[in-house]
Amino acid sequence: MGRRMGIDFGTSYIRIFAEPDGIVLRAPSVVALDKRTREVIATGGDAKRMLGKTPSGILAYRPIKESTVAEFDAAARMLELFLHKLKAVSFFSHPKILLSAPLQITEVGQMALENVALEAGARSVAVVEAPLAAAVGAGLRVNAARGCMLMDFGGGMTEMAVISSGGIVCSNSSRACGDRIDTVIQNYLRLRRNILVGESTAEYIKRELATALPGINRGSMRVSGLHVRTGLACTVTVTSGEIFEAIRGMLNSLARSAVATIEQTPPDIAADIFDYGLLLTGGGSQIPGMAKFLSRAVGVRVVVAREPLDCVAMGLGKLLRTPRLISQEPKYRFR
Repeated sequence: MGRRMGIDFGTSYIRIFAEPDGIVLRAPSVVALDKRTREVIATGGDAKRMLGKTPSGILAYRPIKESTVAEFDAAARMLELFLHKLKAVSFFSHPKILLSAPLQITEVGQMALENVALEAGARSVAVVEAPLAAAVGAGLRVNAARGCMLMDFGGGMTEMAVISSGGIVCSNSSRACGDRIDTVIQNYLRLRRNILVGESTAEYIKRELATALPGINRGSMRVSGLHVRTGLACTVTVTSGEIFEAIRGMLNSLARSAVATIEQTPPDIAADIFDYGLLLTGGGSQIPGMAKFLSRAVGVRVVVAREPLDCVAMGLGKLLRTPRLISQEPKYRFR
């Protein structure tokens, strides 16, 4: 036997729930490898600090892209190291793992995700849709005959789901996500300010200056990088207003996806959504003004979950204890 664990294996972060302790690990889902031997040099925060700063013999990257497995061996090795760090895997003990997966994952993609967990040392593994797990973790009454809507604004993808009676009635997904915002900021600075910045710098700018509404002023910051024309080091001052203009189109695309989801919804369930509103989870929910922006664009009340980053992992933990909260109980696959 082994511990029961729920793992939110996201593009940007991995969060692990373990009974009876709760969430026991939060770490960037980044791995650094020796290019020649493929030996793991660092994982998590240590590997993330190496992004864009490694010598030629070391490769630092995210093995999970858009919430699906991009490189199997690296993902499995990274998860194995995390599980060993938590002392969840030994010669005599292997955990039972419940994983989150994107709504539109293919059968091949789901099998790859399950195989990562089995390769990392799991005794058995099952998969639950991430928005459904997030709704459970946020405390929504997903098994009630009442419609509710959730938007999970993640790093690799943003997913929207309308849930009733323990299952997903309709859903939608958008490429407007945390990683794409980073890319938009990089492109804006390259085209408008003639400066090249790395992925980590763009993420820092997003965290410090991004807003979802023009009336929110988060000030300015000095950004260092390479000049596009000369190739020399340079510094520019960037304001929150500029970053808002850079990401405005992506935010509008996100709002259109939310509207399209509501338009698919049966009338009685749509009435419940207008009564109870939309719940926002994921890292993107922390952009100042995001809830108000979506409320204005979609026409319903929008509330940010109490622990928006941990909802999926917490929901997986609840489903380990009470799988009947959802209409289709997880089906476990064994080693």
